[in-house]
Amino acid sequence: MNQQHPLSPWRLKLHEIIFEADTPLGKLFDIVLLILILLSITAVVLDSVEPIHHSHGILLIQIEWALTIIFTIEYVLRVLSTGKPFKYIFSFYGLVDLFAFLPTYLSLFLAGAPALTVIRVLRLLRVFRVLKLVQFVAEAQTLRRALKASIRKITIFIGAVLSLCVIVGSLMYFVEGTSNPKFSNIPQGIYWAIVTLTTVGYGDIVPATIVGKIFAAFVMIMGYGVIAVPTGIVSVELSKVNLTNTQSCPECSSEGHDDEAQYCKFCGTKL
Repeated sequence: MNQQHPLSPWRLKLHEIIFEADTPLGKLFDIVLLILILLSITAVVLDSVEPIHHSHGILLIQIEWALTIIFTIEYVLRVLSTGKPFKYIFSFYGLVDLFAFLPTYLSLFLAGAPALTVIRVLRLLRVFRVLKLVQFVAEAQTLRRALKASIRKITIFIGAVLSLCVIVGSLMYFVEGTSNPKFSNIPQGIYWAIVTLTTVGYGDIVPATIVGKIFAAFVMIMGYGVIAVPTGIVSVELSKVNLTNTQSCPECSSEGHDDEAQYCKFCGTKL
């Protein structure tokens, strides 16, 4: 086990403030950043409203650039405060942090009439800052680990549901196809089966025969059971997730350590 931190004292302190929330400064940093993210999202949403854009467009642009500069500084500090910068840069949250300010800079080089559509897309990308909010919710980390553990079971379940939709759609085509033009082919039947089994119920395709209606009622009731299955799978995995803290490894930036952990379980660095 490595008994010493690989980072210099000031970088270690910076890492503790930015990546963790166990200290007063760390909590303050998270709260301030949370407020700035919400302010940024609000500005982007309001800027999409045409009357507000015309009356307060300049103010919103000023707010956007001020927040962009702050997010840029935050990103640079995050890179400096980790022992493996490239691992953070190409991680999920690293990419989210990058997209928090990059679209604003790109809009400088894509100005002009032909690029108006691209600029609208860049404005939309700024809304992805909402993904940064996930970092401040401990329960979100628990849910993420439970979903990751459930992915194989859910994938198998979805495959079984799709197979069921093919069977149900084919049977409905056999029952309704000769008397109902809306079930003119098997793909139409499969589409109806998916809409019905998931309890969405658009109503654009409905059975006309007595047998078809009875069969449809059976599929609708079965849909409630189908919805309950993935919920049960995730619930079981949630009960298995161990409690963790906000500790982040200063060397590899890995999170999800147990409360009693003193060393990183991924690289062995002292926490």
